[in-house]
Amino acid sequence: MKAIVTAVALLALTAAVPAFAQMSDMPMKEHRAGHGPMMGMGQMDQMGGMMGMCMEHAEMMGLTDEQLMKMKPVHSEMQKKQAQYEADLKIAEIDLMEIMEVKDFDLEKAGAAVKKIEGIKTAHQLEMLKAMKKMRATLTDEQFKKMKSMMFTKMGEHKDE
Repeated sequence: MKAIVTAVALLALTAAVPAFAQMSDMPMKEHRAGHGPMMGMGQMDQMGGMMGMCMEHAEMMGLTDEQLMKMKPVHSEMQKKQAQYEADLKIAEIDLMEIMEVKDFDLEKAGAAVKKIEGIKTAHQLEMLKAMKKMRATLTDEQFKKMKSMMFTKMGEHKDE
């Protein structure tokens, strides 16, 4: 049964991989249209949008200079981690495509590549959660409410794109 599930997942991935390849030259805004601030992990990827929005609208949210000083390094670190994540994920997907190029590809190697991809995604999600926790700890309850309200408004704008 596990082999069947793996085979079905690989077949689905085989169909999806060409789509990833076609999207590689597409500007990021087109990738994410209608999917929130970033594409891929849904609400988890909204972390980057939330942090950037807080920094951009610091005065409107009532952030202090001290709060901004705490947020800037977290935001910078998340930008770096996002770039590394995207690169690592792309490389892992290319590795999977290379494994699957032959008609009778090695199912074990392909399965290991899929697990590697999932590991990269999971590790990134955990990093995003840690950053989100740091960011939210910096905000007052009122600022957090303002941030959530602004995110809700911004997500509504993306649905119209």
